[in-house]
Amino acid sequence: MASRRALQIGGVTVVAGGAYYLYSAGGNPSVAEKKLEHDMSAAGARLRGKDVSSQEAQKKAEVLAKETGAALDRTVDSVRGEIKQADKVITAKMHEAGSKLDHLKEDGTKTLEAAYQDTAKDLKQTADNFDKTVTKKTTEAKSGIASWLGFGGK
Repeated sequence: MASRRALQIGGVTVVAGGAYYLYSAGGNPSVAEKKLEHDMSAAGARLRGKDVSSQEAQKKAEVLAKETGAALDRTVDSVRGEIKQADKVITAKMHEAGSKLDHLKEDGTKTLEAAYQDTAKDLKQTADNFDKTVTKKTTEAKSGIASWLGFGGK
């Protein structure tokens, strides 16, 4: 009786396992068979102490690490190149701004000097005109006073 019970449990297990592999393969029996073979091979390797899947995973991880490292190196090199280019542009712009500032400084100095000279010229001319007017009016006043007092004649 125990052997019959064991046979029933074994049969149910086989049918359930087959259903699991068929379901996970999307109903395709050949894919389910390959998954079953792979799982059986992996289970046998684990029993023998030769876990193929962990060795494969380790190899894939090493390859992936190398690829990632190379991609990271390329990205770093690219960023360094862009930084150097940006530094060149910034340096050129700073020199250009300095040149413009010097030019504006020269123009401002020239404009200020010209305004100073014009103002000095106008001030000198105004002072000369004032001096001439004062001298003329003084002379007229002197002749007017002298004529009142009888000292001079025209």
